[in-house]
Amino acid sequence: MLDLIDRRHKLTANQWKIALAATIGDMLDFFDFFLIGFVLAFIVKDWNLTYGESGLILLASGISAPFGSLFYGWLADKIGRRKVMIATVLNFSLATGAMAVTPHGAWIYLVICRFIIGLGVTGLYSVDITLVQEFVPSARRGWITGLTTTMLPVGVLLGAFLGAYATPYIGWRGMFAVGLLPAALTLYIRAWVPESPYWLMRMGRVEEARRSIAWALQVDPRSITLPDTIPAPEHTRWMELFKYPRSLITGCLTGLTQTGGVGLTLWMVTLFVMVLQVTPAEASKLAIWVSVAAVAGRFFCSWISDAMGRRASGVLSCVVAAVFMSLAGYLNSVFIGGISMFFLMIVLQNFFGSGNYSIVGPYMGELWPARLRGSGMGFVYGVGNLGKFIGPAGLAVIAGSSNYVAPKATLDALVPAFNYFAFWYVLGAVAFWFIGIETRGRSLDEIDAALSTPAASSERALSP
Repeated sequence: MLDLIDRRHKLTANQWKIALAATIGDMLDFFDFFLIGFVLAFIVKDWNLTYGESGLILLASGISAPFGSLFYGWLADKIGRRKVMIATVLNFSLATGAMAVTPHGAWIYLVICRFIIGLGVTGLYSVDITLVQEFVPSARRGWITGLTTTMLPVGVLLGAFLGAYATPYIGWRGMFAVGLLPAALTLYIRAWVPESPYWLMRMGRVEEARRSIAWALQVDPRSITLPDTIPAPEHTRWMELFKYPRSLITGCLTGLTQTGGVGLTLWMVTLFVMVLQVTPAEASKLAIWVSVAAVAGRFFCSWISDAMGRRASGVLSCVVAAVFMSLAGYLNSVFIGGISMFFLMIVLQNFFGSGNYSIVGPYMGELWPARLRGSGMGFVYGVGNLGKFIGPAGLAVIAGSSNYVAPKATLDALVPAFNYFAFWYVLGAVAFWFIGIETRGRSLDEIDAALSTPAASSERALSP
């Protein structure tokens, strides 16, 4: 029955609805995650926050992020993708909305809310990528699942627009109140998104799997022939992940490419204020252009993921992103024709650096057999999410020791800091080329079969 999904290359309207649900969810979870970066610029002075207090507010979600993807990824393998997808959306949206009632100066309250948000945002990404992959044909899997990540930078873009234009009218509390909007997405999911047929088959719920496939392909369920034998329900242990060391290493190292990008994004408004000597509102306007470049880059990288293959496209995007990241540090004080090279390099870096995750995100889900796809994706994405902590923390240590909010924007500080960000992209390129496996054009069943062979995870069983 599952082969029917791969045989039909043209997506139906219902398959696009699933992709749309994941796309909107990812966009709104990025909005909620990065919203604090814009709000902080408005409350630091008013609350007389110390560098350490502000740093804890920023980094709280990064600390909890790995645990969220681990837990929700594991839970998706246990109780299903759809239920967990709804739970993660409610997790981060309600916690964001709760920050709208933060008492004046209550930075600890913000830290707690941000910690809770971190659990949900990474949990959603771990689950919805898996869900989309299990509903689309292998010939389109890289492109479609990559597309679901293209709107992630729009979440940052929404935060930039609010910071630049809406704050005078709704205040920073109003910005947090807007963060409740993703909760409405759960109604869409409940109405349109069915459970994954792969998960249902693994649970032995064959009739439900048939209805799920029929819904996706928009055919009469009776036209789909049931299998002669009903598979026994599969119960797997989380520790089985370690039977696939190659998948673990590849997924973790490519996932850590977000270290530089997330670190830069969280500090971007603050860095623009210091380096370019502009106001927070003007810095938010500049961030809009960075976000537009990031969206364009994700569309481009989604396309080359299937056109070039996962490994080649991953290497290309990582290397180019590293070069522009490094140049941003070296050219921080250079202006050509009145244009800041620091700003231009960051725009170009985001095209490839943010675009890279349209390859990395879906790729991390392809590295695992069906019974471990949620847990495996959650684990490697969780490790990759350490970047949400070590990215900004590394910048603070390199550029300003205990100065977690305003690292000293000097030439000596920015050059090593931006080279530090670039290093993580170089590491990702090495993982793609020397350790990674090629999954382009292979069905999920073909990948499962290859991974199930002896030592498949440590041999080049899936290599071209």
